[in-house]
Amino acid sequence: MQFRCKVATATGQVSQATYSADNEQELRRDLEGKGLHLLSLRPVGGVGVGRFSLQLGSRKKISSAEFLIFNQEMATLLHAGLPLVQSLDILRRRVPNPTLKAVLNDVYDRVRSGSALSDAFEAQGGIFTGIYHASLMAGEKSGSLETVLRRYVAHMKILSSVRSRMVSALIYPIVLLGLAGAVVGLIVFKVVPEFAQFYAGFGTGVQLPASTQFIVAISTGIVDHVWLWLAVILVVGIGGSLWVRQPGQRRRLDNLKLRLPWFGPLSRKFSTAQVTRTISTLLAGGIPLVNALDISSKSVGNLAVATDLDTVAREVREGSSLHQSLSRRGTFPDVAIEMVEVGESTGALAEMLNSIADFYDEENEISLTRFTNLVQPVLLIVMGIVIAGLLLSLYMPLFQLSSLAR
Repeated sequence: MQFRCKVATATGQVSQATYSADNEQELRRDLEGKGLHLLSLRPVGGVGVGRFSLQLGSRKKISSAEFLIFNQEMATLLHAGLPLVQSLDILRRRVPNPTLKAVLNDVYDRVRSGSALSDAFEAQGGIFTGIYHASLMAGEKSGSLETVLRRYVAHMKILSSVRSRMVSALIYPIVLLGLAGAVVGLIVFKVVPEFAQFYAGFGTGVQLPASTQFIVAISTGIVDHVWLWLAVILVVGIGGSLWVRQPGQRRRLDNLKLRLPWFGPLSRKFSTAQVTRTISTLLAGGIPLVNALDISSKSVGNLAVATDLDTVAREVREGSSLHQSLSRRGTFPDVAIEMVEVGESTGALAEMLNSIADFYDEENEISLTRFTNLVQPVLLIVMGIVIAGLLLSLYMPLFQLSSLAR
């Protein structure tokens, strides 16, 4: 969700901006963490796109690819020796996306007026993630903005590549399920009613097999009350969506995902890879560990993992080591915690976290490949059994009639 907020800084400066958050409580917590005092807020329509959140309306959406191209080109211009203001001026003129052009125009005006680049992007109302803002801030403080931008682009490309490989691995099973559903629907809505009318012409003296009666009864119940079933599905879908949006419910659902037999470990490993790669990128950019943990907790997709990261950040801030705090949560795999301990003891935590991310990304890809290789023949067999059972039940009376005729 998006909220139009009026906030005040500690010095008394009042401003208005649009922020993104799952609910009002989370937004208040985020603003307090930034040292801002919330004066008023009202929800506005919004939609999430990839890792960006944009307002609904006639404006075109910003894709992650477009934004990464912009950052890559800006890093190239900075490497060529152009000043930041001139680089922004060149890029904002040649961006075809009107939404991104409007954002860059505002960023350009703010930077030209003396604002820092990180502050200019943060003032866009939560459109961009905390990782990007923190990376820009680290690059400005260290004087290596070009290096930080290239590191951010590489980070996002790896995440996008991992996500694309996972989606590609699941496409074929989803297509098979869709085809199976279409074939079964065709049989239930078209074929079975024709056979039911045909068998009804035999009169009451002919006793249909039990399987045929069952299939005909199920098809008749669905076809005769199709609008009722659609209404039930719609109500259940809307009710489930509203339930998930309630405070705390999505976190409980994400926690349940982590406990599922096969998908739980896979989801846990995916979240581990996402968190460790994000922290590694931020640490390499000069962000302190506590701040990196705070930013990572807001960028991870699983709210149960995000809650544990908030606790880890608080314990690390109070003096606990990272691996000890992670082990007390029980969310992350033991291998990852042991590798974090090695990274802390050797002073190479960023490199070790990056290795953990690579390790679990590879494991996730192997697991998904095995899953798809197993589920494809299983789906084909199940589809064959279901369709063959339906057709056999429909043709069984004809076989019996032909036997009686002979």
